[in-house]
Amino acid sequence: MADVFFTWVSAFRIVFSLLFLVATASVLLSLPIEKMVKGFLFWVKEDLGQWGPFVLALSYIPLTILVVPASILTQLGGGYLFGLSVGFMADSIGATLGATAAFILGRTIGKSYLISKLRNYPKFQAVANAIEISSFKMVFLLRLVPLLPFSLLNYLLSVTPVNLSVYVLASWLGMTPSIFGLAYIGTTIKDLSDVTHGWNEIYTIHQQLC
Repeated sequence: MADVFFTWVSAFRIVFSLLFLVATASVLLSLPIEKMVKGFLFWVKEDLGQWGPFVLALSYIPLTILVVPASILTQLGGGYLFGLSVGFMADSIGATLGATAAFILGRTIGKSYLISKLRNYPKFQAVANAIEISSFKMVFLLRLVPLLPFSLLNYLLSVTPVNLSVYVLASWLGMTPSIFGLAYIGTTIKDLSDVTHGWNEIYTIHQQLC
Protein backbone atom coordinates (compact mmCIF):
# COMPACT_ATOMS: atom_id res chain seq x y z
CA MET A 1 0.00 0.00 0.00
CA ALA A 2 2.81 2.39 0.88
CA ASP A 3 4.53 1.67 -2.45
CA VAL A 4 1.34 2.50 -4.34
CA PHE A 5 1.01 5.76 -2.39
CA PHE A 6 4.56 6.87 -3.17
CA THR A 7 4.08 5.90 -6.83
CA TRP A 8 1.02 8.15 -7.02
CA VAL A 9 2.90 10.95 -5.27
CA SER A 10 5.77 10.68 -7.75
CA ALA A 11 3.37 10.66 -10.68
CA PHE A 12 1.57 13.69 -9.29
CA ARG A 13 4.86 15.58 -8.91
CA ILE A 14 5.86 14.85 -12.49
CA VAL A 15 2.45 15.86 -13.88
CA PHE A 16 2.42 19.02 -11.76
CA SER A 17 5.94 19.92 -12.95
CA LEU A 18 4.95 19.41 -16.58
CA LEU A 19 1.80 21.50 -16.21
CA PHE A 20 3.77 24.24 -14.47
CA LEU A 21 6.40 24.33 -17.22
CA VAL A 22 3.75 24.36 -19.97
CA ALA A 23 1.82 27.14 -18.23
CA THR A 24 4.99 29.17 -17.66
CA ALA A 25 6.07 28.75 -21.28
CA SER A 26 2.63 29.78 -22.52
CA VAL A 27 2.63 32.89 -20.38
CA LEU A 28 6.14 33.86 -21.43
CA LEU A 29 5.32 33.39 -25.12
CA SER A 30 2.27 35.62 -24.79
CA LEU A 31 4.01 38.40 -22.90
CA PRO A 32 5.57 41.42 -24.64
CA ILE A 33 8.97 40.64 -23.10
CA GLU A 34 10.84 43.33 -25.05
CA LYS A 35 8.45 45.99 -23.77
CA MET A 36 8.58 44.66 -20.22
CA VAL A 37 12.39 44.56 -20.10
CA LYS A 38 12.57 48.06 -21.55
CA GLY A 39 10.05 49.29 -18.96
CA PHE A 40 11.99 47.58 -16.18
CA LEU A 41 15.29 49.17 -17.26
CA PHE A 42 13.60 52.57 -17.54
CA TRP A 43 12.21 52.16 -14.00
CA VAL A 44 15.64 51.20 -12.68
CA LYS A 45 17.20 54.22 -14.36
CA GLU A 46 14.60 56.82 -13.37
CA ASP A 47 13.30 55.76 -9.95
CA LEU A 48 15.77 53.64 -8.02
CA GLY A 49 18.86 55.81 -7.79
CA GLN A 50 21.66 54.11 -5.84
CA TRP A 51 19.53 50.97 -5.41
CA GLY A 52 19.42 50.40 -9.15
CA PRO A 53 22.46 48.09 -9.42
CA PHE A 54 21.19 45.91 -6.56
CA VAL A 55 17.72 45.56 -8.10
CA LEU A 56 19.21 44.80 -11.52
CA ALA A 57 21.38 42.07 -9.98
CA LEU A 58 18.44 40.54 -8.10
CA SER A 59 16.27 40.54 -11.23
CA TYR A 60 18.47 37.81 -12.67
CA ILE A 61 17.11 35.30 -10.15
CA PRO A 62 13.47 35.08 -11.37
CA LEU A 63 14.49 35.58 -15.01
CA THR A 64 16.95 32.69 -14.83
CA ILE A 65 14.70 30.33 -12.88
CA LEU A 66 11.86 30.88 -15.36
CA VAL A 67 14.25 30.46 -18.32
CA VAL A 68 13.41 33.91 -19.71
CA PRO A 69 15.99 34.64 -22.45
CA ALA A 70 16.65 38.20 -21.29
CA SER A 71 20.18 37.94 -19.90
CA ILE A 72 21.72 39.60 -22.96
CA LEU A 73 19.34 42.54 -22.59
CA THR A 74 19.97 42.96 -18.87
CA GLN A 75 23.74 42.80 -19.38
CA LEU A 76 23.58 45.46 -22.06
CA GLY A 77 21.30 47.42 -19.75
CA GLY A 78 23.81 47.23 -16.91
CA GLY A 79 26.47 48.97 -18.98
CA TYR A 80 23.99 51.50 -20.33
CA LEU A 81 22.54 52.40 -16.95
CA PHE A 82 25.56 52.40 -14.65
CA GLY A 83 28.70 52.56 -16.76
CA LEU A 84 31.27 49.84 -17.24
CA SER A 85 32.54 49.21 -13.71
CA VAL A 86 29.25 49.31 -11.78
CA GLY A 87 27.26 47.79 -14.65
CA PHE A 88 29.70 44.93 -14.99
CA MET A 89 29.61 44.23 -11.24
CA ALA A 90 25.80 44.26 -11.17
CA ASP A 91 25.58 41.97 -14.19
CA SER A 92 28.30 39.62 -12.95
CA ILE A 93 26.82 39.24 -9.47
CA GLY A 94 23.30 38.97 -10.88
CA ALA A 95 24.18 36.29 -13.44
CA THR A 96 25.97 34.28 -10.75
CA LEU A 97 23.04 34.60 -8.34
CA GLY A 98 20.58 33.54 -11.02
CA ALA A 99 22.72 30.60 -12.09
CA THR A 100 23.10 29.49 -8.48
CA ALA A 101 19.38 29.76 -7.73
CA ALA A 102 18.46 27.70 -10.80
CA PHE A 103 21.14 25.13 -9.95
CA ILE A 104 19.83 24.68 -6.40
CA LEU A 105 16.25 24.42 -7.66
CA GLY A 106 17.24 21.84 -10.24
CA ARG A 107 19.22 19.82 -7.73
CA THR A 108 16.39 19.73 -5.17
CA ILE A 109 12.80 20.14 -6.31
CA GLY A 110 13.34 19.42 -10.00
CA LYS A 111 16.02 16.74 -9.78
CA SER A 112 13.89 13.66 -10.46
CA TYR A 113 12.10 15.36 -13.35
CA LEU A 114 15.32 16.54 -14.99
CA ILE A 115 17.02 13.17 -14.65
CA SER A 116 14.02 11.41 -16.18
CA LYS A 117 14.23 13.74 -19.17
CA LEU A 118 18.00 13.55 -19.64
CA ARG A 119 18.82 9.92 -18.92
CA ASN A 120 18.19 8.86 -22.52
CA TYR A 121 20.57 11.43 -24.00
CA PRO A 122 24.10 9.99 -24.46
CA LYS A 123 25.60 13.47 -24.81
CA PHE A 124 24.34 14.41 -21.36
CA GLN A 125 25.87 11.28 -19.87
CA ALA A 126 29.16 12.12 -21.58
CA VAL A 127 29.09 15.62 -20.09
CA ALA A 128 28.24 14.22 -16.65
CA ASN A 129 31.15 11.76 -16.86
CA ALA A 130 33.55 14.51 -17.94
CA ILE A 131 32.40 16.75 -15.09
CA GLU A 132 32.93 13.94 -12.62
CA ILE A 133 36.56 13.73 -13.78
CA SER A 134 37.27 17.47 -14.01
CA SER A 135 34.39 19.51 -12.60
CA PHE A 136 35.93 22.98 -12.52
CA LYS A 137 37.47 22.78 -15.98
CA MET A 138 34.31 21.49 -17.66
CA VAL A 139 31.96 24.01 -16.05
CA PHE A 140 34.39 26.83 -16.83
CA LEU A 141 34.62 25.82 -20.51
CA LEU A 142 30.86 25.39 -20.85
CA ARG A 143 30.39 28.93 -19.53
CA LEU A 144 33.25 30.37 -21.54
CA VAL A 145 31.94 28.88 -24.79
CA PRO A 146 28.14 28.88 -24.31
CA LEU A 147 27.07 26.00 -26.56
CA LEU A 148 23.73 25.89 -24.69
CA PRO A 149 21.45 28.74 -23.60
CA PHE A 150 22.48 30.17 -20.23
CA SER A 151 19.30 29.30 -18.34
CA LEU A 152 19.08 25.74 -19.67
CA LEU A 153 22.74 25.04 -18.87
CA ASN A 154 22.08 25.84 -15.20
CA TYR A 155 19.52 23.06 -14.96
CA LEU A 156 21.63 20.65 -16.98
CA LEU A 157 24.59 21.13 -14.65
CA SER A 158 22.40 20.78 -11.56
CA VAL A 159 22.02 17.03 -12.12
CA THR A 160 25.71 16.39 -12.71
CA PRO A 161 28.19 15.51 -9.92
CA VAL A 162 29.64 19.03 -9.74
CA ASN A 163 29.97 20.52 -6.26
CA LEU A 164 27.99 23.72 -5.61
CA SER A 165 31.03 25.82 -4.65
CA VAL A 166 32.97 24.62 -7.72
CA TYR A 167 29.94 25.32 -9.90
CA VAL A 168 29.57 28.88 -8.60
CA LEU A 169 33.26 29.79 -8.95
CA ALA A 170 33.72 28.18 -12.36
CA SER A 171 30.48 29.71 -13.65
CA TRP A 172 31.43 33.19 -12.45
CA LEU A 173 34.89 33.03 -14.01
CA GLY A 174 33.62 31.50 -17.25
CA MET A 175 30.86 34.07 -17.69
CA THR A 176 33.08 37.06 -16.90
CA PRO A 177 34.46 37.73 -20.43
CA SER A 178 31.06 37.72 -22.16
CA ILE A 179 29.43 39.78 -19.39
CA PHE A 180 32.24 42.32 -19.54
CA GLY A 181 31.93 42.54 -23.32
CA LEU A 182 28.16 43.08 -23.22
CA ALA A 183 28.42 45.63 -20.41
CA TYR A 184 31.02 47.49 -22.45
CA ILE A 185 28.77 47.48 -25.51
CA GLY A 186 26.02 48.79 -23.26
CA THR A 187 28.13 51.83 -22.40
CA THR A 188 28.22 52.79 -26.10
CA ILE A 189 24.42 52.78 -26.42
CA LYS A 190 22.94 56.26 -26.53
CA ASP A 191 19.26 55.46 -26.10
CA LEU A 192 17.36 52.88 -24.04
CA SER A 193 15.45 51.74 -27.12
CA ASP A 194 18.71 50.50 -28.61
CA VAL A 195 19.16 48.09 -25.69
CA THR A 196 16.12 46.06 -26.71
CA HIS A 197 16.63 46.56 -30.44
CA GLY A 198 16.75 43.20 -32.19
CA TRP A 199 14.96 41.36 -29.37
CA ASN A 200 12.89 39.34 -31.83
CA GLU A 201 16.03 37.97 -33.45
CA ILE A 202 17.56 37.10 -30.06
CA TYR A 203 14.37 35.38 -28.92
CA THR A 204 14.06 33.41 -32.17
CA ILE A 205 17.63 32.12 -31.87
CA HIS A 206 16.98 31.14 -28.24
CA GLN A 207 13.86 29.20 -29.20
CA GLN A 208 15.77 27.33 -31.91
CA LEU A 209 18.53 26.41 -29.47
CA CYS A 210 15.97 25.19 -26.93
